[in-house]
Amino acid sequence: MHDDRSLAEARLKRVLDERVRPAVYPESVPLDVAVWHAPGEPVPVAEGLAAEVRPIAAGARWGAPWGTSWFRVTGKVPGAWAGRTVEALLDLGFDGSMTGFQCEGLVYRPDGTPVKGLHPRNQWVRVGAPVTGGEEVRLHVEAASNPVIFGSRPFAPTRLGDKETAGSAPLYRLRRMDLAVFDETVWNLVLDLEVLGELMAELPVESERRWEVLRAVDRAVDALDLQDVNGTAARARERLADVLARPAVPSAHRISAVGHAHIDSAWLWPLRETVRKVARTTANMTALLEDEPDFVFAMSQAQQWAWVKEHRPEVWARVKKAVADGRFVPAGGMWVESDTNMPGSEAMARQFVHGKRFFLDEFGVENDEAWLPDTFGFAAGLPQIIRAAGSTRLLTQKISWSRTNTFPHHTFRWEGIDGTRIFTHFPPVDTYNCTMHGRELAHAARTFREKGRARHSLAPTGHGDGGGGTTREMVAKAARARDLEGSPTVVWETPRAFFDKAEAEYPEPPVWVGELYLELHRATLTSQAQTKQGNRRSEHLLREAELWAATAAVRTGFPYPYEELDRIWKTVLLHQFHDILPGSSIAWVHREARQTYARLAAELEEIVGAAQRALAGAGTGTTELVFNAAPHPRNGVPAGGAGPVAPRGATSVVRSRPDGGHVLDNGLLRIEVDARGLVVSAYDLRADREAVAPGGAANLLQLHPDLPNKWDAWDVDEFYRNTVTDLTDAEEVVPGEDGESVRIVRAFGSSRVVQVLSLAPGERRLVIDTEVDWHETEKFLKLAFPLDVHAERYASETQFGHVHRPTHTNTSWEAARFETCAHRFVHVEEVGWGVAIVDDSTYGQDVTRTVRAGGGPGDRGTTTTVRVSLLRAPRFPDPETDQGVHRFRHALVPGAGIADAVREGWRISLPERRVTGGAAEVAPLVSVDHDAVVVTAVKLADDGSGDVVVRFHEAHGGRARATLTAGFEVADATVTDLLERPLPDAPAPEADGDRIAVRLRPFELVTLRLRRG
Repeated sequence: MHDDRSLAEARLKRVLDERVRPAVYPESVPLDVAVWHAPGEPVPVAEGLAAEVRPIAAGARWGAPWGTSWFRVTGKVPGAWAGRTVEALLDLGFDGSMTGFQCEGLVYRPDGTPVKGLHPRNQWVRVGAPVTGGEEVRLHVEAASNPVIFGSRPFAPTRLGDKETAGSAPLYRLRRMDLAVFDETVWNLVLDLEVLGELMAELPVESERRWEVLRAVDRAVDALDLQDVNGTAARARERLADVLARPAVPSAHRISAVGHAHIDSAWLWPLRETVRKVARTTANMTALLEDEPDFVFAMSQAQQWAWVKEHRPEVWARVKKAVADGRFVPAGGMWVESDTNMPGSEAMARQFVHGKRFFLDEFGVENDEAWLPDTFGFAAGLPQIIRAAGSTRLLTQKISWSRTNTFPHHTFRWEGIDGTRIFTHFPPVDTYNCTMHGRELAHAARTFREKGRARHSLAPTGHGDGGGGTTREMVAKAARARDLEGSPTVVWETPRAFFDKAEAEYPEPPVWVGELYLELHRATLTSQAQTKQGNRRSEHLLREAELWAATAAVRTGFPYPYEELDRIWKTVLLHQFHDILPGSSIAWVHREARQTYARLAAELEEIVGAAQRALAGAGTGTTELVFNAAPHPRNGVPAGGAGPVAPRGATSVVRSRPDGGHVLDNGLLRIEVDARGLVVSAYDLRADREAVAPGGAANLLQLHPDLPNKWDAWDVDEFYRNTVTDLTDAEEVVPGEDGESVRIVRAFGSSRVVQVLSLAPGERRLVIDTEVDWHETEKFLKLAFPLDVHAERYASETQFGHVHRPTHTNTSWEAARFETCAHRFVHVEEVGWGVAIVDDSTYGQDVTRTVRAGGGPGDRGTTTTVRVSLLRAPRFPDPETDQGVHRFRHALVPGAGIADAVREGWRISLPERRVTGGAAEVAPLVSVDHDAVVVTAVKLADDGSGDVVVRFHEAHGGRARATLTAGFEVADATVTDLLERPLPDAPAPEADGDRIAVRLRPFELVTLRLRRG
């Protein structure tokens, strides 16, 4: 037989495009349209409905960037349409290829009741099914003219990302605003043909099934009268019934479809617009749930649910009913889908505390899974945190974006730094915006890596961001694929139902140990430095506020600020969203973030100050007390307590260096700074050991060109290393006025740097304060420390511990990990001696090794270079990224073991505070007698009971036995989860009055609840 396959497939495409799809709406009449353009920010619904409107015609321009326009559409259903289904078609000027990234709308009835959202793939509003004829139609559309940031030239710099620079020219042109007859038979024929056509394209050409489907489609098209599609659609559908009814083979891959709308809490739009995106989507999905009995929709991010509750109570009522019915499902149990690399230990814990508690309080629902489809890699401490929050499972998709290595599993157990394992799934559909296209379903079945051992996978299905979620077309396609030969089977179900099936069929999946590193988006560890600094500062201020407020509440009756802390925590957690903290949002988002962090800092400083004044007895004496919020004693002041100012003993001196420059010496370290302002020697006098690599210079600023192939704010491509400029020219290298420091001034390009290198008496660390007035573009600034340490691995702090990474590039996995994350320290070590680099606000770093300079027998071996990433200057999506003044603090700690790195990292981040009062000291509310046991939180229980909650972990990577001593009478102690609920399987603590014995595994996390006597 002659091969006519290409001819038949081309015929199907043209008939669908030019005849069948247009026949879905065979008759239409125009609606009358009028509009009111809100003059500023979005207005309340009642104001928008009552505004005075002016006529506007199809084809007219509308919508200044970031504006809001209220359209009123009115009309009458023709009497001749009686008995038929009628819909309003409302096209605001959509680009069908950009769901979620342009104008959007929410439709209301005249009484203000939300109906559904509008977006490019969902422009219809049902008027009647059937109509009687003559009905008056009146609808209102709250339309957002959000600009297209990803334009025809993706990643091109644009000023549209901030309302202050976006201009006022209208962006959109109003299109079709009609009443139309909806022909459901033709609509179903479209979906029949789409599903079969997409299935054909994925089947082998030589397979019998492909040709069987092709012939059936040919017969269906033959049955159509192309001049009367509506009259012959039913006949065409009959020709397809048999091939659509053929059941899937028993071994077919099984897909659990979960309705989904991945809504970035901020990205190419500001937070205020996300509030409206969520309202549009939830209105859409609750309406779809009413129409489709098999459909299930899941939504993560408790913050987004809270926005609906606060801003759209009518939609909230529908959401609550759908949740009660088990079909609108809270997912994930986090406040937002946060970044997981950069949030600190407590912040990562609180993401789950606040997220899970919201769903428990509102719905009595507890999530068993973390849901993070789009987060940019996963820190190695996360499994323990998920488990400590009462969850056991994780879903993500983003690792499939890795550019070098293909992850070997789709379903596996992920083991964290403490040995905790959680059941994890990466959907092989490789998208969190599945549309039920045959290509996506076939890809999931074809690429699923657990074949022969498992056959269940999950498909998050729906348009994301402003795309409004799942469509009726997706639901209809899923129904056809429920049991269809040649296709994976598809069923709508909840995330929990999927995980239950997947875990039951695959109880012993493979194990992946350590971080889930995304081989992409590495620059998110550095972009938008002030956003990252705001986050770190807020985390530390929250620690202090809780610690001192709890201490003051127990000791003095100070009113513990429950509501204020709850609100501030939620705001900080929101800004840890995976496009805010990583620095990949538009200028508007980061401008507001800077303002928000400043406001929160002022509030937290007031809480801290008030609590410390209460503890110090401010106004009752003149004793100056030093408050130490760090988890280790400092200068005679206990951790979490306050004591008198310790007298300074040894001195630190600065003297001239014979070859130019200066020497800082405090009897513990001798630091040589040459005439270029570079540290050419950092000598550990006790160990008789040099820290700086031979021929190298530390405190070396290095500048690289930085234009990645795409994803400017997200990516740094490895070729950036090919070109580097060492910033060695100094305008000034002079002793500081304090007699313990050296001041260095440099200029380069359009920028300027002022550094102060300080060596305090009695300290084993060189503090480096760096101020950069940054005015470069597409550049990457690093601060380098070449260290005379032979190390095959290095340690970086992560949540509740640290992770080790190789310094070599033996494999492609190590080579791809060329930019990594650390919190407060990086540590490299030979047996018995090491060096730490600690910081107060940076995250990105690279660590490499090289052959020692020289050539004699004593100069063999390798050295290790640690480079801290300071600043970038991408131009998309914020063309002014990081422009302006930045301040950083780092310290070089020669002779440091891992314990020193942990201690110094906390110390540089939590400086002493001094308060004058009548108290001689403030004893810690809680103390621990083991240096490896780090307390990350001391607070009052969230339920208002007055119980004291203490969270701590083993921080050195070994076993620890310690005694925790409470500075108050303890009635009983209970081990709890992160939500402060008793752990039923946890052994009772060994308590003796106010002393509690604890035994910890490496990196083990424990939360204790202490009921006061």
